Amino acid sequence: DLAGNFTAYHSTNGTNWQMQSTPDNISMGSNVYIGLALTSHNAALTCEAVFSNVTITGSVGPQWANQDVGISSNAAEPLYVALSNANGTSAVVVHDDPAASNTDTWTEWIIPLQAFVNQGVVLTDVDTIAIGLGTRGNMTVPGGSGKMFFDDIRLYRTREAAE
Repeated sequence: DLAGNFTAYHSTNGTNWQMQSTPDNISMGSNVYIGLALTSHNAALTCEAVFSNVTITGSVGPQWANQDVGISSNAAEPLYVALSNANGTSAVVVHDDPAASNTDTWTEWIIPLQAFVNQGVVLTDVDTIAIGLGTRGNMTVPGGSGKMFFDDIRLYRTREAAE
């Protein structure tokens, strides 16, 4: 509530919710972070949750923030995308940021398709898309370790990066 009294609820099945103890009063400054947290309690395991019916009252700013908790940073490795044609022609584009594998926030990476065409790939005949870390094809030098999540792999007409 607006007086700084916080209540917490817990459910083992997502339907029946029980209040955890009594409300706690926490005094806060004028700017605070709010949000939801999730942990597997094991740094080697990731976990996933779906939150729904979440409401926030008061004035909430547009800025998002996130932080991995308990997971070590990835080893620094070049991030690349490779396209190949059925005839074996392949092209690799490496991310401009050599520390892209260490980024802990969702980041859009726009790759002009001309970068693949310039290396001989015929875009109407692509049969393989590969996303990787390290040097493509170098299986003799062990790389680092870590976890990455890729989503929203899309093909667009020419466009600019989101701001």
